[in-house]
Amino acid sequence: MDAKTALGVAQWCPGDVTGELRFPGAAVSTGAPAMSVAQAAAAGAGSLLIGIAPPGGRLPAHWLPTLVEAASAGLDIVSGLHTRLGSFRELVAAAAAAGVNLHDVRHGDWPRVTGTGRKRTGQRLLTVGTDCALGKKYTALALARSLQARGVPATFRATGQTGIMISGAGVAIDAVVADFLAGVAEQLSPDNAPGHWDVIEGQGSLFHPAYAGVSLGLLHGSQPDALVLCHDPSRTHLDALPGFPTPQLADAIEMYLQAARLTNPAVRCIGISVNSSSLDGAAWRAYRARLEAELGLPVADPIRGGVEALTAAITTNKENLS
Repeated sequence: MDAKTALGVAQWCPGDVTGELRFPGAAVSTGAPAMSVAQAAAAGAGSLLIGIAPPGGRLPAHWLPTLVEAASAGLDIVSGLHTRLGSFRELVAAAAAAGVNLHDVRHGDWPRVTGTGRKRTGQRLLTVGTDCALGKKYTALALARSLQARGVPATFRATGQTGIMISGAGVAIDAVVADFLAGVAEQLSPDNAPGHWDVIEGQGSLFHPAYAGVSLGLLHGSQPDALVLCHDPSRTHLDALPGFPTPQLADAIEMYLQAARLTNPAVRCIGISVNSSSLDGAAWRAYRARLEAELGLPVADPIRGGVEALTAAITTNKENLS
């Protein structure tokens, strides 16, 4: 899960990926050709992108010499970590000597305005989750593409470093000062045409003791008309937190709706997005059928079969969401 940045960029922007640099013993691969720094530079790569998103957002100390080597070889360095690249003097010196740039994607350098709760024009969908790192970004990206394919005006709004790297714009919402979370989320999704959908990438989980705060601020500032709940059925408890069981889906839906009603009383949950990678084909079909019967909502996996059932729910119910 810590390699989700590399995996996300490789999946959604394959034409931009020249190759990957793996340290000895690395067990995860994007499937891109293995390359050294020198090989990547010779192949025409323009930047080295740090492909991990570990808890705390810190750069592993033993990675620094490789980043210095890459900068000296003429590659920009792109980071989505909380640790600023400019905090490493040797990296700053190497970048200056080679005339390359250091890009910190995860920053809070946005106007410090508080949320207003003002109703904005246009439509908004926010992906939310029973836990962290289980498909909120993938679901939002897939929904935006699916809506566009149907001729529905839609924009993916990135709220995390990987989404920003994929789309080229957005805000790393977890780097924003807490008082301004909702205000920055409002800026991310401003007034738009009545039929336009902003599909907003969710962050964290209301049920996570560390990240519920960023989830709530994003929920209030996004002012969503529609929610899609993302879930991984293999998790009996929150990742790395055995003392916190994964919530029941019906309970999670109600808690998200209750919180969202503060800024949009008309909010609806329109479906469930499932990371079904732990289930074989038959088990996935049975699980999907059971959830749809229990919750009365469409269920989809954006990787395994796509999100057309969720897109249909959005477009079918657009009158009710206006």
